[in-house]
Amino acid sequence: MTAPATPARRHGELWPRSLLGRNLLLMAVLIVLGQLVAAVLVRQMIFQPRVAQVADGVARNVAALRAGLQALPPAQRGAFVEAFNRQAVLSAPPVAPESAARRALLSPLERQFVLAVSRRLGANDAATQPPQPTQPLWRRDSTGVLSLRVVHEGAEGAESYWLNLPSVFPTREFTGAWLMATLASMLLALLGAWWLQRHIHQPLAQVVAAARQLARGQTPAVLPEAGPEEIATVGRSFNQMAQSLAAADHERALMLAGVSHDLRTPLTKLRLGVEIAGAQVDAPLAASMARSIDEMDAIVGQFLDFARVGADAGEAEAPATASLNDLAQAVAEAQADHGRVLALELGGLPNLPVRPQALRRALDNLVENAWRHGAAPVVLRTGGSAQQAWIEVADHGTGMDAKELDHMRQPFARGGGAARAGVPGAGLGLAIAERVARAHGGALELHSAPGQGLRARLVLPLAGPAAAA
Repeated sequence: MTAPATPARRHGELWPRSLLGRNLLLMAVLIVLGQLVAAVLVRQMIFQPRVAQVADGVARNVAALRAGLQALPPAQRGAFVEAFNRQAVLSAPPVAPESAARRALLSPLERQFVLAVSRRLGANDAATQPPQPTQPLWRRDSTGVLSLRVVHEGAEGAESYWLNLPSVFPTREFTGAWLMATLASMLLALLGAWWLQRHIHQPLAQVVAAARQLARGQTPAVLPEAGPEEIATVGRSFNQMAQSLAAADHERALMLAGVSHDLRTPLTKLRLGVEIAGAQVDAPLAASMARSIDEMDAIVGQFLDFARVGADAGEAEAPATASLNDLAQAVAEAQADHGRVLALELGGLPNLPVRPQALRRALDNLVENAWRHGAAPVVLRTGGSAQQAWIEVADHGTGMDAKELDHMRQPFARGGGAARAGVPGAGLGLAIAERVARAHGGALELHSAPGQGLRARLVLPLAGPAAAA
């Protein structure tokens, strides 16, 4: 069971679980990709054509310089090259002192330029007769200016000269403008995404809180229907759903209360008729009729409890400080009057604010459910922790499969086990206990397994129903 959870945790580490984290990560990735694409386009559409254009010009100038050196007398060539290089140094842009240690290195753009010029000079040399015996060489001198070695072939032998090429690319140092622009745009985009997500998160958080209240059986506050159209539609739809559920539940409660109340009168007449005709009817038949009337009266009582549990367990009954142990003892004494013995296992609990009538009604239903569908002994336990207290009813029947427990919480649900088949009842005992627990801000926990009986536990917060709501 634990192995499949590992990939989920790993996936959660790589991909944020919150919507804000996902939006921020997506925004940052899109900005970085956009900047990279822009850099590639600038390189392909601006810098490379510029390098090719400058390389063509430099190659033509070098060819012209070679022709000039060829035309000059040998004694004047050195002075010409020296004057040319001096002028090139004077016209070169100033170089920052802190970059002097890197003057001997070529930047990527300069390296691409050098390769382009070398290819063009090599092509020009291949077209000359005779071809040049050496390939062009490049260097950067102490002034930071690029220099090209030119080999002159004359009658007196081969002579090499270094020609300075000033101001080929004046801006060589990396200013970090692209990086700063990327970081600034990313920061602005992340701030915008955070601001937008904050305004989206607030109404979503309200919807989540209201949905949790609705799941606990409480009436949530009306959500605001303002803001963007999508958010307003969510709030409006949730309010309509909550109103429809409340109206349906109220109508069902009214129907059950009306029908149950109307049935009480004919049941009372039937019971009176059986008692009057007791001497004229066989004793076993009279006892069977009386039991049937009592069962129908108990079902009608459950209908009434379920119909009014929302009112009695809600605002109609104010919370009062009570002891769960005293409540358990009162239920045990009432069961003893009917010949049923409850085993008590009481823990040390403080008094807590509860709605006594609603809680007693829920506990009576749980105990009746244990006697009706389970088997003796039936145990009534209490206990708690620093934040909550609980009272539990456990039987020793055949139990049920854990998959049926959630179904049993629903109104009018009946178990499919053999021990629960054919037993009279309306299927409202656990539903009543569930609604009372939710009205107290707690929960009804069901634990069972085949052959281990059913344990129904009412868990209540020590703060009481008012604070929990």
